[in-house]
Amino acid sequence: MLLDPGMNLTLRPMKYPDFYEQYRAAIKNTWTVEEVDLASDLADLAKFTPQEQHLIHRLVAFFATGDTIVANNLVLNLYQHVNSPEGRLYLSRQLFEEAVHVQFYLTLLDTYLPDPDERAKAFAAVDNIPSIKRKADFCFKWIDSVFEMRELSGAEDRRAFLLNLICFAACIEGLFFYGAFAYVYWLRSRGLLDGLATGTNWVFRDESCHMNFAFSVVDVVRAEGPELFDDQMRDQVTAMMDEAVECELQFAQDLIGEGMPGMTVNDMQSYLQYVADQRLERLGMPKKFGSENPFPFMALQDVQELTNFFERRPTAYQTAVEGTVDLDEEF
Repeated sequence: MLLDPGMNLTLRPMKYPDFYEQYRAAIKNTWTVEEVDLASDLADLAKFTPQEQHLIHRLVAFFATGDTIVANNLVLNLYQHVNSPEGRLYLSRQLFEEAVHVQFYLTLLDTYLPDPDERAKAFAAVDNIPSIKRKADFCFKWIDSVFEMRELSGAEDRRAFLLNLICFAACIEGLFFYGAFAYVYWLRSRGLLDGLATGTNWVFRDESCHMNFAFSVVDVVRAEGPELFDDQMRDQVTAMMDEAVECELQFAQDLIGEGMPGMTVNDMQSYLQYVADQRLERLGMPKKFGSENPFPFMALQDVQELTNFFERRPTAYQTAVEGTVDLDEEF
């Protein structure tokens, strides 16, 4: 089974072909940081109010280390326990994408925060800014929960691994980053920071695929070991999601304070609860909050950047095909 101890190396016969297809699809999404033009953002930043400047500084401070934390968990915990060569192919690709995201955010900081002292503060945010530290502590708690496990030897170990996987898919990539994306697309809806929005479009696509892969792993484990998904698991995941919403809501209060036009703390709370319910529903668990999405620009984002990603601008995101084509061959 997928979480059995060991390191299966056999790709044929392929036991989990869906993982392999997700890996192949990810390869087609290749993009580079050099394709993102942040130059136009500088004129917008010069016109920002102090409140808007505070928001963007906090946002890039979170971005500075967020994907590094995700990559560390992938290497330290996920790769060694997904006993599927197809699955490990995808995780290898995901690690590459996390590295691209880290490079993008480094470039973002170098562009937005030219002062070396300000950049240093951004990278130290996980220690010095309470709203970001709380999110980081939440991540580290779940990294540490399985760090000492060298193999999943029984049901409790597998439950612990699943909780780690669900945390990083549903709470961190699926909630923390989606909350951050909402600020970016709110700014874009006002005609601001087009370069940041362009890069975020591609990160958004990657993160959505990472989340979908993790949920596919959960689906397989549920099929192979349904006894793991009992009331205890449901309660633990719901409590985890509730804590994640509270972490992200504190971050929202830090970023926008009393609110800005079209973006209030109450709006963010509703949006975060809406997203959390979507994650719970995808995991086959009851919704908790019953909130609606208050941001029409995020509903549009789901359509434009996720559903129709390939149909819209495939040449902008896919790698070129190298070599020659023999036109004498039959097609």
